[in-house]
Amino acid sequence: MNKIIYLFRKLITVAFLCTGFTVMAQENSIQFYRPNNQQGLNVFETTKKDSVPFKGLKVKVGGNFELTFQAIGEQNTAKPLTPPGFTSSINTLLPIVHGFQLPAANMMFDIQLADGVRMNLTSYLASRHHLNTWVKGGYIQFDKLPFFHSDAIDNIMKYVTINIGQNDVDYGDQHFRRTDGGNTIFNPFIENYIMDEFATELGAEFYYHSPSGFFMMGGITDGELDATVNASTTTVLQGSTISTAYNVIDSATHKPNRYDPAFLGKIGFDKQIDKDFRIRISGSFYTVSSAQDNTLYFGDRTGSHYFNVLESQAISQVTSASNVIAVQNDYYPWSGRLNPGFSEEVHSYMGNLFLKYKGLEFFGTAESAHGRTVTEKTNRQATQYAADVIYRFPEDKQNFWIAFRYNTLTALLQGNTSNITINRTAGSVGWFLTKNIMAKAEYVSQKYSDYSPYNILNGAKFNGVCLEASIAF
Repeated sequence: MNKIIYLFRKLITVAFLCTGFTVMAQENSIQFYRPNNQQGLNVFETTKKDSVPFKGLKVKVGGNFELTFQAIGEQNTAKPLTPPGFTSSINTLLPIVHGFQLPAANMMFDIQLADGVRMNLTSYLASRHHLNTWVKGGYIQFDKLPFFHSDAIDNIMKYVTINIGQNDVDYGDQHFRRTDGGNTIFNPFIENYIMDEFATELGAEFYYHSPSGFFMMGGITDGELDATVNASTTTVLQGSTISTAYNVIDSATHKPNRYDPAFLGKIGFDKQIDKDFRIRISGSFYTVSSAQDNTLYFGDRTGSHYFNVLESQAISQVTSASNVIAVQNDYYPWSGRLNPGFSEEVHSYMGNLFLKYKGLEFFGTAESAHGRTVTEKTNRQATQYAADVIYRFPEDKQNFWIAFRYNTLTALLQGNTSNITINRTAGSVGWFLTKNIMAKAEYVSQKYSDYSPYNILNGAKFNGVCLEASIAF
């Protein structure tokens, strides 16, 4: 315990030393913008409050950096299994030790192009999955359309927002609170949900905001992380050779696979009832009937923030034989999460409830999803529930918090005849040293049930402590 306290102090010291970076960020005001710091907590879709006057082209350079120490233990009860090509059981866990994770960082450009028109470009500078720079996405947001010079359109745009580009799919409300690579500032916990609903897709979303608090959104995307104009294809890695199969046949329709658009929508109510109490309730859906490789539950290109838990030692050695770094970080970087495998077809529905009374917050999620792969004839089901309870104090600043999360997932996986269940409990404490610097500590326990005796996750569980320092500007 003394060692953990010492390391936590060390993380806070690192955060203080990095404070100097924040002064380099332009403090230009951007219209209809979510602040990338403590002020952005509990901000969901940007509002129609026109509180920033337009004074010409502005560019704001922002970023995120996080550093995490992990002290997690793991175990399973799976029976040994050594398939052809392996010299040891693939159900032997990859040993992990207490230590620092690979840090992650993001960079963001927010540009005010015209009155009511702004652009965002976000890049992952480094992460567990991609150790070099990758563009996350970019989009343009219209809250005004001044170039039409129309009073009628100006009046409509008092209530309407339009987003166009490669952007986060606005399915559900949890993606506004999740960790995204180096951006951990909005998440009071270390990790996201077990079934992490997050993807960036090319498309457009149209919002209507009523002064009464009612809002709704309708959107359409290409249903893909990687847009393509090729015919339906499947890329298969065979040894060191990559082969591409064209005109893949959908097992359910018995026709060549198509690239159908995905449709999404949201409806809800968000109101600050008085100075102490706020309520937000929303319902969302996302649906696509045919895709090359849909990633609604597999779209995070940065990886999990629980490193290497419950992974196979034998598979990691084979996969990473030519890449030493991959043994440590890049072998299956989504540890602790579950991808239900709805790559061909997915129909998902989520309900969210957010309540805040003074410093006490509740955020709840109920989600039902069904879908399949292109080789399956029928859909499978996955159901997820989660509840966060957070208390922020003192009342005037709310820069300290204590929090608890319960997350449970039940799913039917491909090839299984019965459901599996995963349960996670997590408790955290945290501190915003400034609006740009955050430190938090979490204890997590996650358990797996109803897996096959020959599955590495049979009787599996992990638990332990993570400490994290985060900077956002």
